[in-house]
Amino acid sequence: MINESIIILRFEWLIALMIVVLFVLNLMGVDKNPKRFMNIVNAMLVINFVAGFIPIKDGYLFQGFYHTTALIVLEKNILNLGLMLIAFSAKQWIIESKRPAEFFILMFSSVLGMYVMLSSGHILVLYLGLELSSLPLAALAAFNTDSRKSSEAGVKYILSSAFSTGITLFGISLLYGAVGNLGFDAIIQHIHEDALTLTAFVFILAGFSFKMSIVPFHMWTADVFEGAPTPVTNYLAVVSKGSVIFIFITVLYTVFGKLENAWLLAISVLSVLSMTVGNIFALRQQNLKRFLAFSSIAQVGFVLVGIAGASNMGTDSVVYFLVIYLLSNIALFSIVEAISDETGKVTISDYKGLYKSNPFYAIIFTVALFSLAGVPPTAGFFGKLFLLTSGMGSGMYVLLGFATINLVLSLYTYLRVVKAMFIDPEEERMPLIKKSVLTNFVLAVCLIGIIILGFAGVFYQYIDSISSQL
Repeated sequence: MINESIIILRFEWLIALMIVVLFVLNLMGVDKNPKRFMNIVNAMLVINFVAGFIPIKDGYLFQGFYHTTALIVLEKNILNLGLMLIAFSAKQWIIESKRPAEFFILMFSSVLGMYVMLSSGHILVLYLGLELSSLPLAALAAFNTDSRKSSEAGVKYILSSAFSTGITLFGISLLYGAVGNLGFDAIIQHIHEDALTLTAFVFILAGFSFKMSIVPFHMWTADVFEGAPTPVTNYLAVVSKGSVIFIFITVLYTVFGKLENAWLLAISVLSVLSMTVGNIFALRQQNLKRFLAFSSIAQVGFVLVGIAGASNMGTDSVVYFLVIYLLSNIALFSIVEAISDETGKVTISDYKGLYKSNPFYAIIFTVALFSLAGVPPTAGFFGKLFLLTSGMGSGMYVLLGFATINLVLSLYTYLRVVKAMFIDPEEERMPLIKKSVLTNFVLAVCLIGIIILGFAGVFYQYIDSISSQL
């Protein structure tokens, strides 16, 4: 039993061990030498990522409160990839922050919560994992204590998180009153479409919507993205949001599967609002971090189109798209971080003429933007295609019409940045940015992934094979 728990809980044991190692290194004063400390952390992240691919069998622990499947393992590996690439690209900033141990202890604690959340078989375990993953993010958002905007970002995040927690807990209490049990299997067996259950679902959906920045629960997103340190913004946009979307699929398709007729309309309305508001407000932004914040809101709208398909293809298309979304956003935020650290420039107008001074960054930035816009031959095109194809399965053709309009609108939105980099006359020449080896590695991985994944049908087929077993 002990050996089985060690194997099944491998991801959690590893990240917990890494947190303990960080505490020990901090007590030994190793973090006083940030470069040496970062090398140790990066080595641990590589080991953690590689260990995730060691075969692991499906299993249940703690009377079904915790479980793992091949799909959950894949989702955790995707999060590990994002965590590793973000840490690599943020190396210089973390070194200059002078508090690398605190930064990674908070980040790894958040990841531990995500692992627990993804493997939860009980609503309360899901809630505990969700909160464990969220609370450290408030401290990370306010990590730059010398910046008023960073402190403001931390306060706004914790307030919005507390509000969403209250809403979620109220929904959970109503669900318990309706069903009498909070285990996933018991809920699936006893749930019925009545007024109390639907009310519980509305509150739980609202709580998830806060975490995923779905309109109209998105108000905190742009301010927090702008005020938080760029590596934290990268983490919020990619790893944090991706983990919540993963568990959201499980909650909708399994726990609330019998309420499909009720939640299809709600998901469709939220999708239209998120796509439209995200794209329209992105058009008005000059700060790139705020621009990418509204971009992420719009992308979640497209993800909801795939989820609205309410089929096995919905899971496949969402997981596939989120890998592409992860690579695209990490590339974008890594470049924004590298340029802002060197020059302090973070607005779209600052990027005018970037192709002349830093062609490498300009080209990768463009490819990543095209991927988010769904322009072929990038993987983003296939990701959007699969999401729309999945949405067709539910017959929500009005939703697909809005999605098509927003695809065109998003292309114009992203082309505005491309135009600034390649066409607009430069107001002040951007200096040549020093390129670190790790940042180059991250950008190369993202670029290769954005191009290759679109043509690597085997990856999508693998997702389909493990999701169909559920």
